[in-house]
Amino acid sequence: MSDAPNPPPRLVLASSSRYRRELLERLRVPFDVIVPDIDETPLENEAPETTAIRLSVAKARAAAGQARGALVIGSDQVATFDGRQIGKPGTHEKAVAQLRAMRGRSVAFHSALCLFDSRTGHVQSADIVTHVQFRDMSDAEIEAYLRAETPYDVAGSAKSEGLGIALLDAIDSRDPTALVGLPLIELSRMLRAAGFPLLGAA
Repeated sequence: MSDAPNPPPRLVLASSSRYRRELLERLRVPFDVIVPDIDETPLENEAPETTAIRLSVAKARAAAGQARGALVIGSDQVATFDGRQIGKPGTHEKAVAQLRAMRGRSVAFHSALCLFDSRTGHVQSADIVTHVQFRDMSDAEIEAYLRAETPYDVAGSAKSEGLGIALLDAIDSRDPTALVGLPLIELSRMLRAAGFPLLGAA
């Protein structure tokens, strides 16, 4: 009789984001990607952390329908300041408006994470908050940045892992990967709690 351990469950990232895919690759574990089909519109009067967590769980559950027996990772990010949620700009003009509004201001980024165990139905979720202080950058700097980086698919229009770092004065977070879109410290904790092996051991 073999004493070999059971293989780990399949790991699935429920996301279309290349940034989250690149972050998950840092853990050096095999994973598949399933793009969930959900409505990401915030509900009326919904708090940003509630939106982020709700959507991260919804993404994981939606992808789990195509990945029985898998551990499914869902994540969502919502930026907010002055009590307003800030989404992905989508266009150059909207990105200019976002960055003009945020210059010299502090913006909170809610990076929510969900690990859904489709074997048991167990859900782990968390909201990692990052406070970002934007510089009082000029219109010319905003234009130069947007032309170089084209960050129209990220909340708040600023990619801190790229040239966007030049727009910032300070970043305050307990997980440096949270701002990029997938909090790896928290995810590692969740995976260990689910019995998924990291660093060669469960």
